[in-house]
Amino acid sequence: MPGMTALVCRQPGKLAMDQRPAPDRASDEVLLHIRRVGTCGTDYHIFEGLHPFIDYPRVMGHELSGVVAEAPASSRLRRDQVVTVNPYLSCGTCIACRQGKPNCCMAISVLGVHRDGGMCEWLSLPEKNLLPAEGLSLDAAAAVEFLAIGAHAIRRSGMGQGARVLVVGAGPIGLGAAIFARLAGAEVTLMDRDPGRIALARASIGIEDLILAGEELDEQVRAATAGEGFEFVIDATGNRASMEKGFGFVAHGGSYVLVSVVKDSITFSDPEFHKREMTLLGSRNATDADFNRVIAAIRAGEVPIEKLITHRTTLAGAVEDLPRWAHEKSGLVKALIDIA
Repeated sequence: MPGMTALVCRQPGKLAMDQRPAPDRASDEVLLHIRRVGTCGTDYHIFEGLHPFIDYPRVMGHELSGVVAEAPASSRLRRDQVVTVNPYLSCGTCIACRQGKPNCCMAISVLGVHRDGGMCEWLSLPEKNLLPAEGLSLDAAAAVEFLAIGAHAIRRSGMGQGARVLVVGAGPIGLGAAIFARLAGAEVTLMDRDPGRIALARASIGIEDLILAGEELDEQVRAATAGEGFEFVIDATGNRASMEKGFGFVAHGGSYVLVSVVKDSITFSDPEFHKREMTLLGSRNATDADFNRVIAAIRAGEVPIEKLITHRTTLAGAVEDLPRWAHEKSGLVKALIDIA
């Protein structure tokens, strides 16, 4: 196979197009022609030099859809089949993997972070990390991963019909969490400090119960819950102050799910935590069960994919577009890179 084009982050603040050898397919792997790549906060942080686990140069990209080019003879996948990619490569043997939690594998390797990802033309991956996406467009298949993050948080919370839920952060992960909380039968309120994101959330996923975070935030939460707080609070902000503030929004007997992660320590009042008998949960990545839940929801028309994909570019165009989107997020929910 001839070489391929890849978009490489050579060092913080510097993107370039490189010619690289196409990957050799191992006997137990599937060779994919990558067709769509979603950009996310992780990619922007890598570009800006803010990601703690990166060695440069790095090919970014973990929100991927592609078409099967070659597969083992024993594979369940067929040539030209559209697939979505689970980008969390796990060891299969550690305590987390043995418990069915490869999403928090002790030796996890995430595409585009710990190893080169999908901002390129070809990628060879273990078959277990590929999920058939029949009935989904290439665009929709590339959106499965970011939606699965929110779906995992909702599944992990255990919420059900009629639960009163607050999702903090109206970025792509927060919107995904709100979508799947609503599909679980919850009454969902979405909070953000950016008026533009609040308006975009209303337009894209039809959430009407919205809180614009400001000086009267505590009073807004009390008014929205008759003074009781929310049974479930989902934080998707990636902001330490927001994560700490969210403890106060949880009702007595309620649960707090931290989807976002920060490098810093977070603190909370132990008396307030204990008097509520609060459950605190971390939610990391997603599992195949969450990917399949998202795929089924998209097939059923329950996810407004066309409203969530707001920007697009090409691999070459991303050299200029990705740095701009890292700072200019007005109207941006999800940007896709099209690869021919």
